[in-house]
Amino acid sequence: MALSDSDVQKQIQHMMAFIEQEANEKAEEIDAKAEEEFNIEKGRLVQQQRLKIMEYYERKEKQVDLQKKIQSSNMLNAARLKVLKHRDDHVASVMDEAKASLVTITRDKAKYTGILQQLLTQGLCQLLEPALLIRCRQVDLALVEQVIPAALAEYKATVGKDCQIKVDNENWLGADKTGGLEILAQKGKIKVDNTLEARLAMVSQQILPSMRSKLFGANPSRKFFD
Repeated sequence: MALSDSDVQKQIQHMMAFIEQEANEKAEEIDAKAEEEFNIEKGRLVQQQRLKIMEYYERKEKQVDLQKKIQSSNMLNAARLKVLKHRDDHVASVMDEAKASLVTITRDKAKYTGILQQLLTQGLCQLLEPALLIRCRQVDLALVEQVIPAALAEYKATVGKDCQIKVDNENWLGADKTGGLEILAQKGKIKVDNTLEARLAMVSQQILPSMRSKLFGANPSRKFFD
């Protein structure tokens, strides 16, 4: 039986409605899937950027900590150097006081005469030369000539050798020397500096560690004492 135009139209309308419904459902499905994929991608990107931001600030924090450590180390080193400088200045002042007090040694003639004899004998034993030239202060000339025989006798008794000693009457010790002797051999090529200043410098180097210990206490970080 042939369909009427109205029936055909109804079937067409029904098919169109069905197709439209299918299209809408498909579109909704596509939108839902797209929304899901969008949210997943958005979450991934957000997490990625969050990690980048966290890494950035972790690096910044480490840099700040490093800068703090460097600054703290620099300040600590500066403080240590300042303390060492004050200690060195204090030791130097002690040395200066000791050097200034050398002049008191020469005021006691008997004691100073004994020191001159010891210094001369020691120089003779160090050099072991047959002939020596002695330099002294001009004001000490008489004392030096006085101690030469005793020094020579002690030297011969010790090493079994003789020595000829001459006092240099043309070149005296400078004004910066408070006393003592310079003993020269082989035309001045070899010299023993036994001035009071030289002896003080030598003794100062030897007792410097114990002096520092007495002034500032023992150094806890020091491992060797030789």
